[in-house]
Amino acid sequence: MLGQKFKLVGLIVVCLFFLCFGIDLLISSYRLNNPFTFVMTFFASNLMILISVSLALGFALRLKRQIRSTGESEDPPSNPPS
Repeated sequence: MLGQKFKLVGLIVVCLFFLCFGIDLLISSYRLNNPFTFVMTFFASNLMILISVSLALGFALRLKRQIRSTGESEDPPSNPPS
């Protein structure tokens, strides 16, 4: 289980790297002089941002669900049923 959590954290870090790269690409697209190059770079950076945010959110929710499920199974019940 611990290896799966590290895997998800690693995937979130990779997604955040591509998010930062997409934002940098978006900012740099405004410095381009050719309109066709601007449009292609603009839409490519927006697609990169959209995909990386959605994947990071999905991995974070999966990590949260795993942490919550392992936390419930490790705790013994405080009041056993009578």
